[in-house]
Amino acid sequence: MAFILGSGSPRRLDLLAQLGLTPDAVRPPEIDEDPRKGELPRPYCARMAREKVQAVEADPEDVVLCADTTVALGRRILGKPADAAEAESFLRMMSGRRHRVITAVAVRRGDRVWERDVVTQVRMKRLSDAEISAYVASEDWRGKAGGYAIQGPAGAFIPWINGSFTAVVGLPLAETATLLQAAGLPLWRRVA
Repeated sequence: MAFILGSGSPRRLDLLAQLGLTPDAVRPPEIDEDPRKGELPRPYCARMAREKVQAVEADPEDVVLCADTTVALGRRILGKPADAAEAESFLRMMSGRRHRVITAVAVRRGDRVWERDVVTQVRMKRLSDAEISAYVASEDWRGKAGGYAIQGPAGAFIPWINGSFTAVVGLPLAETATLLQAAGLPLWRRVA
């Protein structure tokens, strides 16, 4: 049995290491990640994780893990910013407001798929123009849903969360551990 991570996220690799897991292979799938017209954030996120896990090539006994993290402001999906202007726009929209971070996890072994999504409420403090400019200039927003990473410098912008910190980073550990164990993957199997 091989353990395959269907994600190129270094944050997900770090989080899996906390469970004593190192994937045997990393195979990020190529899928269309555009939301459907009128699609709401939570169903969109769950669909992305499900489509990713189905798109990863694996043997029937392999365990495949995929996840998707989506930032939602009301009904609006804030994906990964295309450029600095969009990152700035996202930060201005979230400044002084609460938003939701949804992380959906899908685990596949053979024809069976186990799924779970976790919703965390996050409050971002009111940001000054100088804070927004400095953060955008740092480039830390690149490749991050909503244009920020709570585990990086933007952590200083987040005075409050209600839910799973690791889900906001990109992989809810408690729920992920449960799904992997359901699929028959022993945790902490490679702890030195």
